[in-house]
Amino acid sequence: MFESGQYDEMYNYCQKLLSNDQNDMVALQNSALALIHLARYEDAIIYCDKVLKIKNYDNYALKNKIYSLEKLKRYNDVIICCNIILEHDSADTWTFNSLGLSLNELDRHTEAIEFYDKTLKIDSNDITALMNKAISLNHLKNYKESIEFYDKAQIEDPSLNEASIAKSKAFEKLGMTDEAFLAAQGVLVKDMTKIIADAKKNKCTVFHQFCQNEFDELSNKK
Repeated sequence: MFESGQYDEMYNYCQKLLSNDQNDMVALQNSALALIHLARYEDAIIYCDKVLKIKNYDNYALKNKIYSLEKLKRYNDVIICCNIILEHDSADTWTFNSLGLSLNELDRHTEAIEFYDKTLKIDSNDITALMNKAISLNHLKNYKESIEFYDKAQIEDPSLNEASIAKSKAFEKLGMTDEAFLAAQGVLVKDMTKIIADAKKNKCTVFHQFCQNEFDELSNKK
């Protein structure tokens, strides 16, 4: 039922199981999961809490509760749940990132960065942490360092268009218009210097140099 998206049917089936055994953990967990997919987040939390009443600590129930609380914008409650998980698993990167996101929503960006750093210490290529650290730095008006992390996220996932746009805007804040243009085209920082230098050498604008490079690259592929 879950695989076919029959969430109402899934929830109703779980209710039948719970009518026979109100402490059926699988039925409780799957009720919460079905309700999340039905966007009934308050109800999902009720079932997560029922699991946690039976079992003091349950990672799956806590993460479903966190997801539901995020949807309800109850960020202080998210932080409480995240801290419970971290008491049991001090290296849970999903939880570090979720905690960071809630801190961002509460405009506590410096604290959020601490948790993204914890994720990146474990996995330096974690795109969620890279992007959200960049966003946090941007909120703190640390545009130069934010560019570095937008760039790292883009290296990990070249299709990440939002990183290119955000990086471009950060360059604009620094008054670096040529770099802002190149960033918007998806150019990495390491490649910008040569394009700008070639434009100066060829006595043309960075825009024209970039277009020429693109034309040459297409011609070489033919």
